[in-house]
Amino acid sequence: MAVPKQHRSKSRQGQRRMHYFIKEQSFVLCDHCGKDTFSHRVCSSCGYYKGHEVIDTLAGLTKKERKQKEKELATQKKPV
Repeated sequence: MAVPKQHRSKSRQGQRRMHYFIKEQSFVLCDHCGKDTFSHRVCSSCGYYKGHEVIDTLAGLTKKERKQKEKELATQKKPV
């Protein structure tokens, strides 16, 4: 069985583990609608990625929901 030859101090253990931490997610503004999205991901609100529509976000909505969503997308401020 493998047995450590020497005791590893808490300081050395901490130095070894110092890169084991959760990194903060980075957000970017969507080019199409201007909402915060994760970088390199499709925008969840409008369905666009790199200027192309990837997901039709209006497909599964009822007529009333679709009209409300279209109105919301039209009134959103587009970044310059």
